[in-house]
Amino acid sequence: MIKFYATLQLVGAFILGFVTLATAVNMILIANRPETISVVNAIIGQSLLIICLIVLMRSLVIRGLRGLRQASRSEPDS
Repeated sequence: MIKFYATLQLVGAFILGFVTLATAVNMILIANRPETISVVNAIIGQSLLIICLIVLMRSLVIRGLRGLRQASRSEPDS
């Protein structure tokens, strides 16, 4: 069961990485528009979102890898 949760965490981290990349591409496309206050607000908000997603993704990767290592240690030798 530990291995299952660890795998789900790693899959979730992969999905968050994809969302982070998509948000960064969106921010680049928004930056090409004429500069208005709404464009600046969008860039600031997406920058904060990207930072939060990276932190969450890193946390999931660390927990997932730790879970996989723990599961491999607890398996009986055949």
